[in-house]
Amino acid sequence: MKKLAFMLAALVMHNAHAIAEEDTRKIIQLSPSHRAIVLTEMRQFLAGLQQISQALSSDDMETVTRVARSLGTTMSQHMPTGLKQALPQDFRKLGHSVHSSFDQIALDAESLGDGSHTLSQLAQTISGCVSCHSRYQIRVE
Repeated sequence: MKKLAFMLAALVMHNAHAIAEEDTRKIIQLSPSHRAIVLTEMRQFLAGLQQISQALSSDDMETVTRVARSLGTTMSQHMPTGLKQALPQDFRKLGHSVHSSFDQIALDAESLGDGSHTLSQLAQTISGCVSCHSRYQIRVE
């Protein structure tokens, strides 16, 4: 039994290594400071998604509105020019789409107050995150 478990673990580890080697995502080369800015924004998205989910669980649409608004297009207006130029156009489009989605979530949460509708919008927004993470990887120059 131990031998079988060991062989199974070895097979899983071997396959995980093979999958990691087959990473076909486009590489975005950024300076360390630009990479830090992008990763900080992604962590803010993740924290915001958690806060919105928590607020939805208690039907707190005011918090949903506030957090979603903070992640909207006003957040992206602070991007340094050099970083904007370093990012591929498709990457920027995906990012803008996610920011715009948060703007719409804020507007609808405020006007409709419908948690089910917001949850559906949130799922769509997360699919944008998944799409981007499936296409790109960021490396330091």
